[in-house]
Amino acid sequence: MNGYLFLAAFLLIGPLAGGLLEGLSRIISARLQGRIGPPILQPFYDAAKLFAKSDSQVSRLQIVYISTFLFFTVFACAIFFSGGDILLFFFCLTLANIFMVLAGYSSASPFSHIGAERELIQLLAYEPMFILSFVGIYILTGSFAIRDILAYPDMIFWKLPGCLLGMIPVICIKLQKSPFDLSASHHPHQEIVKGITSDFSAKTLGLMEIAHWYKYSYLTAFIALFFGGQWWAGILGVGLVYLAVIFIDNAFGRFTYRQTLMSVWAITLVFGFGNILVLYVVKFLLPALRGAGA
Repeated sequence: MNGYLFLAAFLLIGPLAGGLLEGLSRIISARLQGRIGPPILQPFYDAAKLFAKSDSQVSRLQIVYISTFLFFTVFACAIFFSGGDILLFFFCLTLANIFMVLAGYSSASPFSHIGAERELIQLLAYEPMFILSFVGIYILTGSFAIRDILAYPDMIFWKLPGCLLGMIPVICIKLQKSPFDLSASHHPHQEIVKGITSDFSAKTLGLMEIAHWYKYSYLTAFIALFFGGQWWAGILGVGLVYLAVIFIDNAFGRFTYRQTLMSVWAITLVFGFGNILVLYVVKFLLPALRGAGA
C-alpha cells in the first residue's frame, strides 16, 4: 500500500518538481547571460496560457499521438518510481518518443517532418549511452530491478563515473538544450520555426510541456540512482550535473546532425564503453588471472 501511495504522490508531485526545475534552469541561464530572467513559476504560467487558448489542430491524429506520448512518459516514470525493471522503463520511453515522431509526421508541414527526422537522429545518438549505463549497472548489482539497484551497498558512481559523465549530453538532448537541440528548442533565437512542434498549438503544446516536466523528474531520479541511498551525495550530484547542462547550453551553438551523432557517439565510446571495459577487467578478468596464477 505504501508503494502505491508513493507512486500516486509522484504522479502528482513529479511534474510540479519538473516545472520548478525548468523555472530554476531559466533563471540560472538568464543570470549567466547578465539578465534577471523570468520568475521560477514561469513554466506553469506558460502552460496555463496554452491550455486557455482555443485549440487548432492540423491533423486529428496529432492530439492522439501527443496524448499517447504523454501517457507512455508517465507510465515509464511509474515503472521507475515503483522500483520496476529499468529496461522496461527505457523501452517505454523509446515508445513514447516514437509517438512524438508520429505526431510530427502527422502534419503536412516540411518543418514538422524535418523536426521528426531530427528526433529520430537524436534517438540514434543517445540510446547507446543509455544502454551502456544499464549494462554497467547490471554488472555491478546483478539486477535490472531498480529496487535491487537501490539496495546496492556502495555508491554506483565510484565505479561508473564515466557512465554518469556520458549521460550529460543525453540529458542535453532530452531537455532540448544546446548544442544538441536538433528537433525542437526552448530557445526562440535558435530558429524561426520550432522543428517538430512547428504545427503544435494550445492544448497540444500544453501536453508537451507537461511531458517535459516529467522528463526532468525521471532524469533527476536516474542521476540520483548513481548515488544510491546517499541522499546528500545524490542532491550534490544532481545539482552539479544540471549546472553542467546549463553551462553547456549557454556556451555552445546548435550542432548539425552529423556533429551531434559523432560527438555523442565519441563520448559514449570513451566514457561509457571505456568505463565498462575497465569495470569488466577489474571485476572479472583480473580475479580470473589471479586465480589461474595461484
